[in-house]
Amino acid sequence: MTLAPDARRRYAYATLITRASYLPGVIVLADTLLRRNNASYPLVVLYTRNLSSTAVRALELESSQRNIILHQCHQLLPPGNIKVNLIAERFEDTWTKLRVFELFDYDAVCYLDADMAVYRNMDGIFEKLGQLPNGWLGANHSCVCNRDRDPWAPEDWRPENCAYTPLSHPLALSEPTQPAAGSLRTFRLINGGMLLFRPSKSSWKDMMAFFHTTPLLSEFKFPDQDFLAHFFAGKWKALGWQYNALKTMKYWHHNIWRDEELVCLHYVVDKPWAKRVGEDGIAGYKGRDGITHSWWWEAYSSWERDRTENSNYGHEILRLVRRGVAPLPGRDGWEDTEPDPDMNAIGHGVQAFANNKIPMSSEIATVTEN
Repeated sequence: MTLAPDARRRYAYATLITRASYLPGVIVLADTLLRRNNASYPLVVLYTRNLSSTAVRALELESSQRNIILHQCHQLLPPGNIKVNLIAERFEDTWTKLRVFELFDYDAVCYLDADMAVYRNMDGIFEKLGQLPNGWLGANHSCVCNRDRDPWAPEDWRPENCAYTPLSHPLALSEPTQPAAGSLRTFRLINGGMLLFRPSKSSWKDMMAFFHTTPLLSEFKFPDQDFLAHFFAGKWKALGWQYNALKTMKYWHHNIWRDEELVCLHYVVDKPWAKRVGEDGIAGYKGRDGITHSWWWEAYSSWERDRTENSNYGHEILRLVRRGVAPLPGRDGWEDTEPDPDMNAIGHGVQAFANNKIPMSSEIATVTEN
């Protein structure tokens, strides 16, 4: 839905979709944020011109029922003379995430990745703006534990170098490790799943000047978050883990994780909608994500029930969204649904793609002040 000018909110949530295979993620993010947890502010969904017409149609239908504002944007790509070497094939789209910093109509924006789901009201995140000087970013650290010793990761990605390791409950909720010039390199790395900021034309101008002139783009394996760590070096504040809880932290960080404190869950690596949770409870990379993936499927089922019972467009939108969702064998209503060909980019094969790349050295990944 499009808000009238006099009803425009001061704050907004935002997300980005560039591929139809992320449509189920956006749908569940929007539903858990707006309907199930009653967010007070709209969700701006940025989408690129190359997004399929079927995905755009589904978003239009959903926005007619929810406080969703659709915002078409141009794809953002590195200059033509820059050769990039990314960890995951789908990461080539994530430069476009920087477009959220162009949302000048809002005093503040909370960006959320399309592979996230909200499990408690998120509005409290905007109270953190008081902790951010103008031009600063609120975000979360990357978890660098790499307990599976994946070969693509830098050598210093170890539990003892993770910014979440020194923390304990409940202080981790309100007093996370903060990045500092003299701290470990890994304490200055950003996970780009949740970003809190005040959009401004001057900041955007500076960001694009850096984007188009720095020679570092070719060295970034995680495009948007490596870029943000450099651009906001010395100008970002870490927020509580609960606003961007990586699903791996549930079993890697018992020191801080509490289910009852979780606000927003980030489904990194393989996406839950790509494959159903087995009867044995196994799901995800290494088979350890059965619980968190089950939470996503419950949220998706809740959205399906709501669309079936309370929408004039229920049949059409279900058919469109189900193209990107692993089917339930034998379930009525799936017969006319063709799977989306882009699904291979979001399954656990993405980790195999990463492991076949040249490992990233600690030297390349070093964050410097700018």
